[in-house]
Amino acid sequence: MGSTLNIGIVGVGNISQQYFAEFPKLPNLTLTAVADLDLDRASAVARSQGVESMSVDALLADPRIDAVLNLTVPAAHTEIALRSFDAGKHVYGEKPLALTTDDAAPVLARAAETGLRIGSAPDTVLGTGIQTARALLDEGRIGTPVGAAVAWSAPGHELWHPAPAFYYQPGGGPLFDMGPYYLTSLVTFFGPVVRVSGAVGRSSRERSVATGPQAGTAIPVDVDTHVTAILEHADGVISTVTVSFEVWETRVPLFEVYGTGGTISVPDPNRFSDTAAIATSADRTWQDVPIAAGYADAGRGVGLADLARAIETGRPHRASGELAFHVLEIMESVIRAGRTHEVVTLTSTVERPEPVGLGTRPETW
Repeated sequence: MGSTLNIGIVGVGNISQQYFAEFPKLPNLTLTAVADLDLDRASAVARSQGVESMSVDALLADPRIDAVLNLTVPAAHTEIALRSFDAGKHVYGEKPLALTTDDAAPVLARAAETGLRIGSAPDTVLGTGIQTARALLDEGRIGTPVGAAVAWSAPGHELWHPAPAFYYQPGGGPLFDMGPYYLTSLVTFFGPVVRVSGAVGRSSRERSVATGPQAGTAIPVDVDTHVTAILEHADGVISTVTVSFEVWETRVPLFEVYGTGGTISVPDPNRFSDTAAIATSADRTWQDVPIAAGYADAGRGVGLADLARAIETGRPHRASGELAFHVLEIMESVIRAGRTHEVVTLTSTVERPEPVGLGTRPETW
């Protein structure tokens, strides 16, 4: 085992608990301090984790901290990333990379100027579920890929989240919230997207917080809540994607990849270790697939651990800022296409990340 990266977390809201649960499994990361605009919350979280609580300014200035894990709301992602680079720290953030590509471009530029790393969720794509599905593709188990279909839906996060208003502001909605899991997986499977078209809309349904201290509070809706897109990948594969906060009930989420010799049922990309399945033209029945690739027993934070190991070994990290930027441009272009009824050509591109070897564990990185 090599050196460790000392981590400071900015933002200790709902998602932070999933990271805290995984840190003990990631021996190349050391949680050092936390910060939040809510100082009382930061203090309580720090006590529970056995680390220091700081102001955001103090955390960014602390020379012990090597990298900032940015778990703030999307509107703050750019500011915190740029300030972290100015303080000489690597950055790994929750998705999306920024609210817009115009906001995200300076982040990538500053990372390049400083020689610091920028990484971004989702890192679920590095788990055994998506990586096993990718291995099936790369091995030619369904022949030449032709297309993929995604359908994810829910009534809305206000039914379970205690402070859900940001899901209905720019940077939220079903596309920016759930889309990155599916889109990152699709780019991992097929490479970059070159053109998109789509349709977007929102209902007139009034929404309010259903649980917690804000229960009953009305939620303004300033984003599209039902989105359908067609993506054309550079290799010719066509992906269709529908995500929605307007569906009260559905049978199951759908994520399938279609090839000339079969179909892959892709596991939930919001999870790390669900099971892939395959049905081939020779045997048109579903068969579960044993784990063939991916970080074993992974959870949120594995992308940051991969970044730490990449710094140590001098290789590119997989959950990169460039990948997140391309996914952000896909989403931005889908919204534009849906509102203007045009086919939008993307300006960014990205290489497929390196695959993760079979059952790789943190102690072997």
